[in-house]
Amino acid sequence: MSQITTSTFFKVETSANKWWGFKQMRLGHDQLKNVDGLTFYKILGSGAKNGFSAKPNFGTYVLLCNWESEIQAQTFFSENNFFKEYQERSSEVMTVYMHSAEVHGTWDGRTPFQKNAELAMEKPIIVLTRARIRFRKLWSFWSRVGSVSQSLEGYEGLVLSIGVGEWPLIQQATLSIWKTQKEMMDYAYKNPKHREVVTLTRKLNWYKEEMFARFVPYKFVGVWEGKNARAFMPE
Repeated sequence: MSQITTSTFFKVETSANKWWGFKQMRLGHDQLKNVDGLTFYKILGSGAKNGFSAKPNFGTYVLLCNWESEIQAQTFFSENNFFKEYQERSSEVMTVYMHSAEVHGTWDGRTPFQKNAELAMEKPIIVLTRARIRFRKLWSFWSRVGSVSQSLEGYEGLVLSIGVGEWPLIQQATLSIWKTQKEMMDYAYKNPKHREVVTLTRKLNWYKEEMFARFVPYKFVGVWEGKNARAFMPE
């Protein structure tokens, strides 16, 4: 069996469903403990901007999962009661299927993603950037990182970017979809705001733990931002 990773985005609109979604970041773990084939998962809230954001967005949540096989993932999506209720409470749901191609760092002390794909400069890529910020470094980090999120807006090659996290302010991540790896790297290495924050990260030792991962997406299912999810699969 070959590991796959899925990322499901839920958009909730009513106050009751937003509150329900917020509670699942804690209560949902009981529903995912013994799911067949599920080897790693995170229930994530989101920020109000493209990347790391101190301002929460109570209308979007993300379920990030590793599976032993795609068949087990599809069984969960079609039969699991917790997932079904999340779907029913959501106005939009999109699931991205992907293979891990490159991983650096750890998440909760482990490296959950197993490399089983190769990157190509002219093919689509999904990037996960995750960090646990040192408590004493919070002000230093948040006073500088906002400019990076702003620099993503309207950037050539960016299909979608969502800031997510396990805990507000402290545990943050960004999931971004790019048309090609070439365009992602152009942003990462040539955008002055991004380069500045990368330099400061090393100089000021902001992170207690960090992970950078790249994935090759191969299937998009559902609806997001009023569009069929396949529209987010770059050609």
